[in-house]
Amino acid sequence: MSPEPARPPPSSPGARLDAIRSDVRRYYAERLAEHGATPLGVDWRCLATQRLRFVQLLKLCPFPHPFSLNDVGCGYGALLDFVDERHPGCAVDYLGVDLSPEMIRRARRRHAGRAGCRFETGATSSRVADWSVASGIMNVKLHHRRADWEELVAATLCGMHATSRRGFAINFMAENPEAEPVEELYRTSPERWIRFCVDELDCTVELVTGYGMREFTLLARRRAA
Repeated sequence: MSPEPARPPPSSPGARLDAIRSDVRRYYAERLAEHGATPLGVDWRCLATQRLRFVQLLKLCPFPHPFSLNDVGCGYGALLDFVDERHPGCAVDYLGVDLSPEMIRRARRRHAGRAGCRFETGATSSRVADWSVASGIMNVKLHHRRADWEELVAATLCGMHATSRRGFAINFMAENPEAEPVEELYRTSPERWIRFCVDELDCTVELVTGYGMREFTLLARRRAA
């Protein structure tokens, strides 16, 4: 990824987030055009690591019982393929949401005729589901300031919480003090976003680590009423 020149941030929070999302949308449209509906097309290194991340995120879900699921940043719908393979016959009411219209068109073609799924363009889900998941959507911050990107992370977590009856799962790249930082990538500590989910969203949070990559997954559950 070649760095872009820094631009002055828009003045209002809403305008800042819209500008970031516009850049992210353009970035992933370019990746898709270059690599097609493959892990590289959504900026994952390979199929094996993509699927390993899905395993962690789906620890939240109550297979084999029926449930509804929002997949935020769904790309071409690879998570749905994984669910069908690992849990055949499980009744999952699936909605995939992505910023990129190009991704959504690919997902709809890929899953045409499959019952119990639909796809829509957007930053957040248009419905409330039992659970929501997001894989890798906070990793590539491009040229944006860290503070502005963390504003987007917070808004994304709030959106997932608001559209999830029971909870949500999301993964992040972990800090790596041994490596030279890459300006375009966002790495963080688990504590930063665990505190946010506990203090701001009133969730209980399970931290998942140790699955072979320098990253972590948060499983956030709503507290019982």
